[in-house]
Amino acid sequence: MSAPVLAAYSYCEAITGQQARNFAYGIRLLPTPKRRAMSALYAFSRRVDDIGDGTLAPDVKAARLEDTRALLARVRDRSVDEDDTDPVAVALSHTADHFPVPLDGLDELIDGVLMDVRGETYETWDDLKVYCRCVAGAIGRLSLGVFGTEPGARGAERAPEYADTLGLALQLTNILRDVREDAEDGRTYLPADDLAKFGCSAGFDGAYPPAGSDFAGLVHFEVRRARALFAEGYRLLPMLDRRSGACVAAMAGIYRRLLDRIEREPEAVLRGRVSLPGREKAYVAVRGLSGLDARHVSRRTIRRRA
Repeated sequence: MSAPVLAAYSYCEAITGQQARNFAYGIRLLPTPKRRAMSALYAFSRRVDDIGDGTLAPDVKAARLEDTRALLARVRDRSVDEDDTDPVAVALSHTADHFPVPLDGLDELIDGVLMDVRGETYETWDDLKVYCRCVAGAIGRLSLGVFGTEPGARGAERAPEYADTLGLALQLTNILRDVREDAEDGRTYLPADDLAKFGCSAGFDGAYPPAGSDFAGLVHFEVRRARALFAEGYRLLPMLDRRSGACVAAMAGIYRRLLDRIEREPEAVLRGRVSLPGREKAYVAVRGLSGLDARHVSRRTIRRRA
């Protein structure tokens, strides 16, 4: 690896270590080439997210996102030189040369962030799924391009579907965790028909649920939906090699534990961001590296087939 490419990856790994939080716990379990590739994907995705979450006017954000899409086109066309001044583009281009990552997934991410810029809301779960697939399912499919599947893994043709579904599970957990923060930013992600069903259409602009609402019922309803997505997405684990499976199990395991906390105390999400302490994240990472989750999924799949 040339010095400019190595420096570009180091830049991306620094961004990942500083900003990725839960993501960083998973990818540190990967071998160096895969860890660097995942950092390049994260750094590009972080750039897209930061544009969407920033304070610029919507038309300026949209223009910046289209500039980022043009950069992605250069990466796709292999027209980024190793000495390019943009280290994220250099690292991403090297990743695309060495791993079969579906770069169209990053186009989908840009499309999803444009939905945020336009202030789109979602009437039904089917509507919200479109957004979640753009901003999270696509990341799952991109990650699978780095992980790969084990030779001869049964059902490997469905691996992209499971990776996509696991992304949806993580994103729905994010939406539940950030419901108050998003409301303060003028964003509503939970489907309007779900909000109406539980008397929460007034939104979440304070530390308490809307008067007369069944906020706990709403949260528990969405938690059940997220758990079903996790159960389906976890079928990916036995198809991966040990360290890639550990990475996925660690990231997903952290979010599943967040979901447990949210389920136990639904109103906590209205008082602040629910998170896990570092020691608990480390435990989840060790559990993932042990292969316990992958073996559990394998046994359950065998029982179903029997």
